[in-house]
Amino acid sequence: MSKKSTNKQVWMITGAGRGLGIDLARAALKVGHLVVATGRNPEQIRSALGDHQDLLTIKLDVTRPEDAQAAVEATLERFGRLDVLVNNAGNFYAGFFEELSPEQVRSQIETLLFGPMNVARAALPAMRRQRSGLLITLSSTAGISGGVFCTAYAAAKFGLEGWMESLTPEVAPFGIRTMLVEPGFFRTELLTETSTTYAQPHIDDYAEKTQETITAWNGMNGQQGGDPAKLAHAIVQLAAQDEPPFRFAAGADAVKVFEQKARDLLAQANAHRALSSNLDHDPQTSAPQ
Repeated sequence: MSKKSTNKQVWMITGAGRGLGIDLARAALKVGHLVVATGRNPEQIRSALGDHQDLLTIKLDVTRPEDAQAAVEATLERFGRLDVLVNNAGNFYAGFFEELSPEQVRSQIETLLFGPMNVARAALPAMRRQRSGLLITLSSTAGISGGVFCTAYAAAKFGLEGWMESLTPEVAPFGIRTMLVEPGFFRTELLTETSTTYAQPHIDDYAEKTQETITAWNGMNGQQGGDPAKLAHAIVQLAAQDEPPFRFAAGADAVKVFEQKARDLLAQANAHRALSSNLDHDPQTSAPQ
């Protein structure tokens, strides 16, 4: 198939071998889209999704720009275009900043920030040629409001937010839209051993809080309130709109984070408004005598 039909779009999804990625692929296939499901283990993807005439599975490690380029080229060869890119692949390095190694922090940012950049850089030329496309990026409420034990993760997610805010006006003239999705706690695999790496505890001052946090998160794993299948369907639904939202608060807990952050920013703006507003250059006082 070399051209998109009237009702079908070509979706490319990273991290489609597990968690939300599987649900996104299923939701897109269900409504009739053509799906390119990518991940580090294509066999795992095929095992999860089964055989489907509208499905192409491709090996893609988002930290490897050459993988991203090859995946986009394979997509264009098979389907002739790329309409929706979903940057979903991710992992989680958790711990207090002083206990996370520099290598762990770099690895976190490499996957969560530079990874989506690699795939977008490969996909955007095709979208510009088409003068259409949608770039969906899975961020997190940790990209809106940081928290204890999330220094590396939040740094990467905050980076995503700034990147997408700046990229959006750059690509809008070419008919390319963007959507940031900020989930709260969903029952995905993020807190499992395959996705989460905890910093090695070695500082006594953090020991008690570290144990409390890990115990609480282990107890939360598999019990989170959000349903990833519902989130996947919501994303597919929003992607079909003529003007998808730039940000989507995914989950009731995410809405609360958005609201609290807005209140906090407003309070911070007002706290020293007079001082903030009195910092302009004054030619009268700074003129040479």
